[in-house]
Amino acid sequence: MESSSADSSTILDRILDAAADNLRIAKILVQMGLDPNNITYDALFNRLLEIVLANITLANMFALVGAIFLVATLLMHTMVPLRVANIAGCTFFVAFGALSGNVGTFILYLLLLPINAIRLRQMLNLIKRARIATEGDTSLEWLKPFMTERKYRSGDKLFKKDDAATEMFLTVTGKFLVTEISVEIPPGRLMGELGFLTPNKRRTATVECIEDGQVLTITYERLLEIYFQNPQFGYYFLVLTSQRLLENISRLEGIIAQEKAARQTLATDDIA
Repeated sequence: MESSSADSSTILDRILDAAADNLRIAKILVQMGLDPNNITYDALFNRLLEIVLANITLANMFALVGAIFLVATLLMHTMVPLRVANIAGCTFFVAFGALSGNVGTFILYLLLLPINAIRLRQMLNLIKRARIATEGDTSLEWLKPFMTERKYRSGDKLFKKDDAATEMFLTVTGKFLVTEISVEIPPGRLMGELGFLTPNKRRTATVECIEDGQVLTITYERLLEIYFQNPQFGYYFLVLTSQRLLENISRLEGIIAQEKAARQTLATDDIA
């Protein structure tokens, strides 16, 4: 055991000595073609300039520009300009790989190009649809690519009042009933969006399936991700949910008005 430990220690010492030797300034200067005993700033600058000029090729220029774009993505806070910069960087690296004959680099960035392009297109469509939503289209069907499918049978409860709210629903087929106010929700309508905005994240009503149907769901975590990636989308989503809230208020006012009218009619009949 002691012999084995000694051998390991000797090997480690040799590795460290070799590494230290390779990192010696004198050896680095010799490898650069400079005399360690006669080094000046002018000589060092001129040698570095020679190395740079010797390596200036079209392929390396593409690689340099691509690297600038990819580093720029680390400084961006929103997703759309990040994707654009990433696509530009990948394009330059594809050109670098093709010109330099570096197959690995060429294939890697060639595969990254369509991925970034697809995600950029989805994000732009998201913003476009959100903008349209503020002009009257509040169906939120443009969120479908980010949602998952779920089916319910008649009698199933999607959620109950005061349940913890974690997701939002978009009805596709079937019928659903808000039991507290006896309001039917047809296909193409949004449910559960208010829980995303309430501080306690609780359901404000119970929704039950009254006719077999299908819904699409998206978690609040996913909504937050999209919100923070695209502040513009966040603004339009707030407008969208405000419209929904106003619709609910208007519906409740109509119900209250009908009840008042019915009571007045009964009161009139009783007097008569």
